[in-house]
Amino acid sequence: MDFCHTDEENIEEEKKSFQRIITAFMFYRIHSLSRLTKTINYLKSLSEQHQRLLINYSNSLETIRHCVDYNYNVILEMIKDTAYLFENQNTPSLDGWHPTDKYAPIESDLEKVQSTLKQFVRDWSTEGLEERNTCYKPIIDEILKEFPLESVTASEIKILVPGAGLGRLVFEIAKLGYTSQGNEFSVFMLIASNFVLNRCRGVNMYVLYPWIHQCDNNLETEHQMQCISFPDINPAKELPQSAHISMAAGDFLQVYTDKDEWNCIATCFFIDCANNIVAFIETIYKILKPGGIWVNLGPLLYHYSNVFDQNSIEPSYQVIKEVIKGIGFRFEKEILNVPTKYAQNPQSMLQYEYKSVYFVCRKPKFPLSLAPLTSENEVNENGIDFSLDGDEVCSNDFSGDNDGHDAKETN
Repeated sequence: MDFCHTDEENIEEEKKSFQRIITAFMFYRIHSLSRLTKTINYLKSLSEQHQRLLINYSNSLETIRHCVDYNYNVILEMIKDTAYLFENQNTPSLDGWHPTDKYAPIESDLEKVQSTLKQFVRDWSTEGLEERNTCYKPIIDEILKEFPLESVTASEIKILVPGAGLGRLVFEIAKLGYTSQGNEFSVFMLIASNFVLNRCRGVNMYVLYPWIHQCDNNLETEHQMQCISFPDINPAKELPQSAHISMAAGDFLQVYTDKDEWNCIATCFFIDCANNIVAFIETIYKILKPGGIWVNLGPLLYHYSNVFDQNSIEPSYQVIKEVIKGIGFRFEKEILNVPTKYAQNPQSMLQYEYKSVYFVCRKPKFPLSLAPLTSENEVNENGIDFSLDGDEVCSNDFSGDNDGHDAKETN
C-alpha cells in the first residue's frame, strides 16, 4: 500500500522513524525471550525445594517461550512488504535486516509492539465482540439514525474516524455503504490495520497469544497463555466491491485543514490523545459540514499528562463541555457513566472499567447569529489507501483482494 508524502524536508526523518518502528517489531522475539530468560535464571537460583514446589510454574515459562515464537511468526507476516505500505514513500526493504542493525529499538517502542498485539483482540477477534458492541455499536447506531440508508445515498455521506486504531470501526461504517476514512498517527497501528484489511483473505487465519506479557493477576496459569484467532471475518468478502474506505496517516491537526468537508466525525477513545484538547475540538468543528454531527464515546485518560517531555492540559469534562458549546456546537444527546473497557484480558483478576461519556453534537447549519430560534434537544444525563500528513487523501477501496492508546492497552 502507498504512503503519500510531498514534504521533502521530512522524508529522511520519516524513513528513520519507520525503520525504528520496524526494528521494534523485529526485536520482539529477542526482547521477549530476554525477559523470560531473566525470570528462568532467577527461578533456577532458588533452593531445590522451592524449585520442586514451582515445577508447574517452570513448565509454564517454557510454554510461554513457544507462545512468543507464534507471535513472532505473525509479526514477520505483518511487516512483510511494509516498504510498500505508503504511497510515494521510498521506505527501505526488510531484506537483509538483522537485530544488530544500527536502529536499535527503545523500550517504549517494544511496549507498543505488545500493545498492538492486544488491539487484534479488540478489533478483529470474537473475544473482542463485547468491547466492540459497547464502544462501536452506539456510534454506528447514531450514524444510521442520522443518515438512514433508505433515504440517503450512502456513498455521498462522508464519515471520518480519527484515532482509527486497527480500523474495525472504519470498516463497519464503510460496509454499510458510507464513504469512510480512518486517521491514525501510530505507524504501529497502521502496519497492523493494513495487514488485516489488505492481506488477510480468510477467517481466523492467524493465532496470537496477546496476554503472555501480562504476568500479574492471573487466576489460572492458562489464562496468561490464552490464544485468540483473527480476523473473525474475511474483510475482502465482507466489504462490498463498491465500498469507499481509506486510511490517512499522520497528525490529525495537520492532516485535516479543509473546512466543511465531513458529514460526520466519529471519535472513540480519541479526544484525550491531544496535548491540547481544545485544538482537537476546534478542528472537528472546522472540518464538519454545516449541519453535520460529531459522535463521541470515551474517557479522559490524557495521554501526555505524565510524559515528562510533553506539554499537556487536562480539563475536566465539565470544562470540555463548556469549550464544545463555546466553539459553536449544540449538544443533542449526552449519556454519562457509560461502562466501557479497552483491550482487556477478560480472565484477568484486575479489570479496568471506564465510566465514559457518550455525546452527539451538531454544527449549526447557519452561523449562530443567523440561525433561526430553535430549542436544543433534551440532554440525558443518566448515566485503502494510506496517506501521510497534509497530502490529498485518495479514496481507493480496500475491496476485492490508532498509539497513543498505550495507557489503555496495558491492562
